[in-house]
Amino acid sequence: MKVLRTVVIVLAVVCAAGGGGYYWWLQRDDLPEGFARANGRIEAERIDVAVKFGGRIAEVLVDEGQMVAAGDVIARIDSTELEARIRAAEAATRQARQELAQAEALVAQREGELTLAKAELERAETLAARGHGTEEAVDQRRSQHITAIAALNTARAQIASAEAAIDASEASVAAQKANLADYTLIAPRNGRVQYRLAEPGEVLAAGGKVVSLLDLTDVYMDVYLPTADAGRLRYGAEARLILDAAPQYVVPASVEFVASEAQFTPKYVETESEREKLTFRVKLQISSEVLERYQDVVKTGVPGVAVVRVSPQAEWPEALAVKLP
Repeated sequence: MKVLRTVVIVLAVVCAAGGGGYYWWLQRDDLPEGFARANGRIEAERIDVAVKFGGRIAEVLVDEGQMVAAGDVIARIDSTELEARIRAAEAATRQARQELAQAEALVAQREGELTLAKAELERAETLAARGHGTEEAVDQRRSQHITAIAALNTARAQIASAEAAIDASEASVAAQKANLADYTLIAPRNGRVQYRLAEPGEVLAAGGKVVSLLDLTDVYMDVYLPTADAGRLRYGAEARLILDAAPQYVVPASVEFVASEAQFTPKYVETESEREKLTFRVKLQISSEVLERYQDVVKTGVPGVAVVRVSPQAEWPEALAVKLP
C-alpha cells in the first residue's frame, strides 16, 4: 500500500509539473519567430429558443445541463384557444362547401328555367308571326326570358362566391395549423441547455425566451492580437489552445475570422498597459471533429492561452504539439 501511495503521489507531481511546464513555457517572451500569443476564454454559439406567439407555458421538457438533439421537443405552449379557432375555421369550410353545393343546384334549376323561357318565347314569336298570338304575349315571354338569364348569372356568381369562401376558410385552417406547430418548441440543432428561462404556468409575450442552448459543435476562443501580428494572419491559420483547467493538453484550432477594424482590447483579456494598444479581434475555431469526441467535457467560460501561427513557414515547437486526452 505504501508503494502504491508513493507511485500515485509521484504521478500527481509529474502531471502538475507537466502542466506547470506548459505555463512556464507559454509565459516566456521568447516564442519562436512567426507565432503570437494571447489570452482568451472558451465560448460557444448560443441559441435562444423563444415563443413566436404569446401564451402560457404548458410544459418545459428539458433541464439545465441536459444534452438535446436537433428536433427534440423542448417545451409546449397552451394551444387550447388556437385549436378552438382551427375547429371554427374547419366548420366554416364545411359550411362554404354546402353553400357551393346549393349554388350548383340552383344553377341547374336556373338553366332549366332559362331553357323553358327561351322555348316559350320562340313559340310566342311563331304564333304572333302566323297571326295567332299578340305582341303583348311576345313581350311577356321576352321579359321572362331576360329574367331567367339574369337569375342564371346570379346563381353562377353564387358558385364563384362559395368557391372563394372555401379557399379563404381552407387558407385560414392551413395558416392556423402552421401556427399550431409553432406552439411546440423544438431544438434547432444539437446542444446543451445552458439556461431554463421559463417555467410551466408563466405567460410570455411573443419573442419571450424559454431556453438557451449552447451549440457544442461551434466552440471557439476570441483573442486580440496587435496590428503587427493580425496583419500577417491568414484565414485558416493554425492555432493551439491551452486551457487553465487542463494545462497538460494542447487543443488544435484555426483562424476563422479577423476583425476588419482595430479596437481596444477588453479589460478582462489583457493587462492595462496592453489595452492602450489597438488590437484586432481574432476568432479561433476548434474543429468539429475534436468537439464531437469531447462534447461531454466542453465547457464555456474556461480561460486559457492561445498561440497562433502568423507565419505559414514557422514550425510548431515540440511543446505545442497537439495533445488530447
